[in-house]
Amino acid sequence: MSSDSMQQRVPYAVSPPRYSVAHQMVTTAFELPNYRVVQNLGVVRGIVVRSRNIFATIGAGLQTIVGGNITVWTTLCEQTRSDAFDIMIQHATEVGANAVIGARYDTTEIGQGVTEVLAYGTAVIVEPANPGESFRS
Repeated sequence: MSSDSMQQRVPYAVSPPRYSVAHQMVTTAFELPNYRVVQNLGVVRGIVVRSRNIFATIGAGLQTIVGGNITVWTTLCEQTRSDAFDIMIQHATEVGANAVIGARYDTTEIGQGVTEVLAYGTAVIVEPANPGESFRS
């Protein structure tokens, strides 16, 4: 993903985009296989606040009548989580990390139809556990 397309998805400026944390270096676990944590840089976060638009709400209301997946809200939720994740990665890069462990999501309803999505984790610096071995990517 280019930094231009990433910058368009991030809803507020955290820092100039320069991503050193690859998506595969973010995990919900507290360790990365074949790597060891050499420095803990603290908690990093990405916050996005979104509201539903009236047209999506009407469309979703019609979908609830027939049942099934409410695709307009599913898409909104997925996009919001993705944006929060990207901001978390940008924040981790800003503090000098090359990985994030213990990644989680949290949501809070701020007002009717307005929700905050928070992606957070621990920014770390990792190095290969066995530097002489080559790993498959």
